Amino acid sequence: MQKDPSKKYRAFPPVHLPERQWPNRVLSHAPIWCSVDLRDGNQALAVPMNVSQKLELFQALVKCGFKEIEVGFPSASNTEFNFNRRLIEENRAPDDVWLQVLVQAREDLIERTVESLVGAKKAIIHLYNSTSPAQRRVVFGKSKDEIKAIAVQGAKWIKERLPRLKGTEVMLQYSPESFSATEVEFAKEISEAVMDVWQPTPQRKMILNLPDTVAVAMPNVYADQIEWICRNIKNRESLIISLHTHNDRSTGVAATELGLLAGADRVEGTLFGNGERTGNLDVVTVALNLYQHGIDPKLDFSKLNSLVEVYERCTGMTVPPRQSYAGELVFTAFSGSHQDAIKKGLAEWEAGGRSHWDVPYLTIDPADIGREYREVIRVNSQSGKGGVAYLLESEFGIDLPKEMQREFGPIANDEVDRLGREVTGAELKQMFWREYVDRTAPWQLQSFETESKDGAVRCRAKMICDGKPKEFSGEGNGPLAALVHGLVSANVPRFEITNYCEHALSSGEEAVAIAYIQIKHCDGRSRWGAGVDTNIELASVKAVLSALNRLA
Repeated sequence: MQKDPSKKYRAFPPVHLPERQWPNRVLSHAPIWCSVDLRDGNQALAVPMNVSQKLELFQALVKCGFKEIEVGFPSASNTEFNFNRRLIEENRAPDDVWLQVLVQAREDLIERTVESLVGAKKAIIHLYNSTSPAQRRVVFGKSKDEIKAIAVQGAKWIKERLPRLKGTEVMLQYSPESFSATEVEFAKEISEAVMDVWQPTPQRKMILNLPDTVAVAMPNVYADQIEWICRNIKNRESLIISLHTHNDRSTGVAATELGLLAGADRVEGTLFGNGERTGNLDVVTVALNLYQHGIDPKLDFSKLNSLVEVYERCTGMTVPPRQSYAGELVFTAFSGSHQDAIKKGLAEWEAGGRSHWDVPYLTIDPADIGREYREVIRVNSQSGKGGVAYLLESEFGIDLPKEMQREFGPIANDEVDRLGREVTGAELKQMFWREYVDRTAPWQLQSFETESKDGAVRCRAKMICDGKPKEFSGEGNGPLAALVHGLVSANVPRFEITNYCEHALSSGEEAVAIAYIQIKHCDGRSRWGAGVDTNIELASVKAVLSALNRLA
């Protein structure tokens, strides 16, 4: 790296925009969405999708609710052309879905593109040419006037061929490619020159797409550029201003959201941000950001896991585990304090305690996008009692008393720390069983019988203690009191039961109950125990012995 980067790089100049309005605006509705997965996303794949894969992804996009889909670059290859023809000839596009195609300002490419659209119900022809100073100088070696002439000629070639698309509803779109790196005055000039050819009206608008082809500035600068165009271009009412951001500075979402505040009407992007270099805008993120604020995004991501599967299968790409909303880990919490807060927040929501979602650390309800609550909590050595308790309860119905959570949480964390990895719910249950339920030494139950007489309960118990048979009886105002009396009479140091609770683990005739009991030894020490049995009385007895065994 350069010690003085200013000798090699320079800041992007700001836009002169007195009294800019976008910082004070609030988004209130969804934009028009256009998926470019099948074109911009596809061209960035090491192995582009074949026709079958494109058809599957196209159907998935339609199912999500996209009404505009850039299906390809039909003049680029036979695969692209044939895909277009299959969509049209096999009536795969619903009547309300626009098929968008991209083309450069070259007559032979425009000819092939128009040919690919014959018979379509709705079509968007997307013309583009590069306009930035670097593109003009390095790629084309042309002046501004010469670059503008390319755009104008391309617009004329398209207009001349529109009669061949009789019966097709056609919308025209122009992109000054690398708009964000172009002088706003020249972007306006070349766009208005194309408008002069196509003659859009408020009743028959054209799309003016203003791409952040390579992000070169902070997102507020892009917003200024968009607002400057919206305020200064002629016949704004005849235009649909569209955004197409890339993620070179990891600000594609921010640039899009600020661009919408600046007056744009439409957004182009891809699922999960697939695209050249660092990728395109992630449409899923922007849509669900709107949803999080109570705005209907007009896209359905209620089965997001299934969409991820289709995307990964068709593109060969993978969705990163930290990808907003869709990543495997975005609704997880490893930190103990986070886990505890989530558990309490979910309990409040499920109890109907609030009218609007406000669960700590979860920006939206995972269930709304097809995620499950069991995905929310995961346990590693950084986890606390809240996460441990949540997994046991959500996956196995083991509802630990709060005091017992405080005892078992550190025990589980020590074991996870020893393993040096995340553990599953099943492993956590095994730890609990090993620590509490399977504790059979020194005391192990063989039989326990009770009878009631004159308000008192007598018990007869057979046990194994340190490998030797032991029998005793006891009396009290209930089975557990009788058990404690009998154990003390059998020379067990005096203790008392300080906490008790139980619940069912399953339903039906063979329902299993679990009992949790805390005992306090005469020397002041306390321990919890747990017992499981189809008979709740026996489960309670086993819980007492579990606690005694843990004191031993």
